[in-house]
Amino acid sequence: MRPSEAIVRLAVPATLALLAKAVYNIVDTAYIGMLDSDVALAAVGVTVPLLLIMVSIENIFAAGAAVLAGRQLGRQDYEAASRTVSTVVGLSVILGVLLCAGGIVFIEPLMRAFGASEASLPLAKDYAFWMFVAALANLPAQSMNCAARAESSVRISSVAVITGAALNVILDPVFMFDWGLNMGVEGASLATTVSQFVTFFILIRFYASGRSVIRIRAKGFRPGWELIKTVVLIGIPTAVIQICLSVASSLTNIAASSLPNSDEIIAAYGVVQRLILIGCYVVMGFMQGYQPVAALKPLSQPIRRKCHALQNQNEIGRAAASGTGPAVTYRLFSPETGRNTARPGSFRSAGTGGIPR
Repeated sequence: MRPSEAIVRLAVPATLALLAKAVYNIVDTAYIGMLDSDVALAAVGVTVPLLLIMVSIENIFAAGAAVLAGRQLGRQDYEAASRTVSTVVGLSVILGVLLCAGGIVFIEPLMRAFGASEASLPLAKDYAFWMFVAALANLPAQSMNCAARAESSVRISSVAVITGAALNVILDPVFMFDWGLNMGVEGASLATTVSQFVTFFILIRFYASGRSVIRIRAKGFRPGWELIKTVVLIGIPTAVIQICLSVASSLTNIAASSLPNSDEIIAAYGVVQRLILIGCYVVMGFMQGYQPVAALKPLSQPIRRKCHALQNQNEIGRAAASGTGPAVTYRLFSPETGRNTARPGSFRSAGTGGIPR
């Protein structure tokens, strides 16, 4: 398989996984709009920076695990790849617990920092509470999702995120409106959390079934400084985009909070931000499709193959919204990969024994 085809093959589920985040929030916003409350929309709008921060944390571990495991799979070192993913998933679980507990404890000052007014603060806290609970599933699920793409198990990756997004569309009105549970804004966030846990359990079942090339096992959890440093350095470029967007959203909300009709302004800005994220996630999805290709492709011909892959990724990125910058940032931050000693080979489906050989 040519590098350009491999990028597209891996980029599609990566893009779907990221777009699922946008779909969850766009669907929530659409249903919350039916409540005819500007304050409710403003409450959801002030959680946009929180959403971006959480996605950035998820991607640090997920992208790092995918690329590092991809290198090990390229060397046909399946045991090392399993240890890497097991360790990253374990760390994601620990970080999810810390993020959930810390976020719930400091939920009020966080919402105020993101621009919540006195009127929107109670609803913003209700919505953000279940976002923090969802971190328990989202962090490890994103790591497992990226690991599945690294071994080319793209079907289960797509099924997991599409199932969760579709379920959210169904559960939102049931949890929100008076003919259902009548939970309002909090119901929208709870429906999203339930859907994300379903995605998490689908991925858990896949790895527990033994169908995956990578095995996630408790005994494979071996955290070490070198592994953590390598994963973080690889994942940081992917996270930088969301961190910058989060800072921009926070500053805009804070600036708007001192204006007349601030809740209406923040509500409108929150809706627009969710639409903008769709384009950003498409670019990031193709960037994530490039990363495992660069890691997996045999490095006996490194320059020609990697440049060809990067060229194709850049062409796609320019067509979407110029993806060259994120790709170059990734190359600047990622550790040197020239030490990889994999033998020449070609891409085949990893689900049927298709690790590059």
